[in-house]
Amino acid sequence: MDLRKFRIGYRTLKTAVGASIAMLIAMYLDLDYYSSAFILTVLCIQPTKRKSVRAVYARIISSVIGVGFAFIFFEGISYHPLVFGLILVLFIPTLVSLKFQDGFVSSVVILLHLFDAKSLSLSLLWNETQLMAVGFGVALVVNMYMPSIDKDLKKYRLDLEALYSKIFHEIALYLRNGDSDWDGNELVQAAEVIEKGKALAYQDVENHLNRRQNLYYLYFDMREQQFEIIERVLPKITALPVTISHSHHVGEFIEDLANHVHSGNTANTFISKLDDVKEEFSKMPLPKDHDNFLAMAALYQFIEEMEQYLRIKRKFVGFKIKKKTASKE
Repeated sequence: MDLRKFRIGYRTLKTAVGASIAMLIAMYLDLDYYSSAFILTVLCIQPTKRKSVRAVYARIISSVIGVGFAFIFFEGISYHPLVFGLILVLFIPTLVSLKFQDGFVSSVVILLHLFDAKSLSLSLLWNETQLMAVGFGVALVVNMYMPSIDKDLKKYRLDLEALYSKIFHEIALYLRNGDSDWDGNELVQAAEVIEKGKALAYQDVENHLNRRQNLYYLYFDMREQQFEIIERVLPKITALPVTISHSHHVGEFIEDLANHVHSGNTANTFISKLDDVKEEFSKMPLPKDHDNFLAMAALYQFIEEMEQYLRIKRKFVGFKIKKKTASKE
């Protein structure tokens, strides 16, 4: 047995502690079916604060609807297993149509209590109300603690910037030498980091009840848009029929960009440098043959794409950076 695979996460600990506390409170209040408080708490422990709030809301509404069905069918017909089955046949589609299906299991717990009691008395309803208050309330309180993920988000950001830097270094090398043994593995890694970073940033948004987005989510979204451009321009570069003098000018610009991949908002500096490259292009002699013409056209398209890459970055508000990195992209 590999014990390294055995690990206890914070959510597991919260579930165990919270459910136990809920059951102890229900026992202290001398509630009937007190062990159900344990189940109700477990059902409401969610990965994020917002999901926990939504889970509690769905379970309260579905339980209220369930009590209504119990009153109509149990009191109106009889407390019989077949009647219980009939309730479920109608209850489940009702919850689905109202989009409260997540509360089905907890509401069935309440229905089982009503069925077992064989009576829909006010004292029983008060008992079930307290059970829900304890179970759902403890779940909400416990779920208000969420460990900070800023460290992980920062790591994803730095990893992604290192990968972008490597990709641009390889592009610059190809533009200068016309050949490269690069396997493109950084492209695969960058796509994975963007996906993980964006998912984690969204989780951070979900853990703040009054926040709709955060800077990291905007950052990874911005990098995702840039990555689409990178994937689009690579075929233009690798398909150059010949290496021309223009390639070296573009290569120098890309090398400069590779050395300054950064999360601050200073893209204007490189847009200005790109304008200088365009001006140099305009001063250079026209291509003499078909291959040179195709190469120059591809490079110009590449420049246009890189300008769009930088414009996307310019829209990003940027993280606070140290003054010594102010010249970075």
